[in-house]
Amino acid sequence: MATKSEKELVVGEVKERLSRIQGAVITDYRGLNVSQMTKLRKKLREAGVEYRVLKNTLVRRAAQEVGITGLDEFLSGPTGIAFGYNDPVAPAKVIADFAKDNKQLEIKAGILGQRVIGLEEVKRLASLPSQEVLLAQVLGGIRAPLAGLVSVFQAPLRNVAYALEAIRKQKAEAEGQPA
Repeated sequence: MATKSEKELVVGEVKERLSRIQGAVITDYRGLNVSQMTKLRKKLREAGVEYRVLKNTLVRRAAQEVGITGLDEFLSGPTGIAFGYNDPVAPAKVIADFAKDNKQLEIKAGILGQRVIGLEEVKRLASLPSQEVLLAQVLGGIRAPLAGLVSVFQAPLRNVAYALEAIRKQKAEAEGQPA
């Protein structure tokens, strides 16, 4: 059995993780064998997500200290938490994808920023495009109107250039020189 100081150390670690996550998914991993857990951890690691199996009481205490409320109802039975520090969607995507092929993995809830979200919200989050795709879409949406605006601003300059060229040709013809 863990001593009080060991428990306090774990609570401190969980508290530190919860304070810097962008997104997390809380799971019940009951029924997964060692091979499946290894595959899950590998996929999560590749996505930059950390997966920890934790005691519910320690998670509950750490969440309270960080100010995350509404988590208690999801903290029963074996609990594994996927912590995403860089991309709020990554934990939900990897866990939801893995759960499709491994029905034993149950998604209990999620955390988005410091807010607890339910199963349906986790599934919606998992269906979002990746952060890179979303950024590309936003940049594409910004770029298109800017390109049109640049074209509009260039049109008068282009017209002036065409007019000057036409005047130059007229003068050259009037003076009898080839254009």
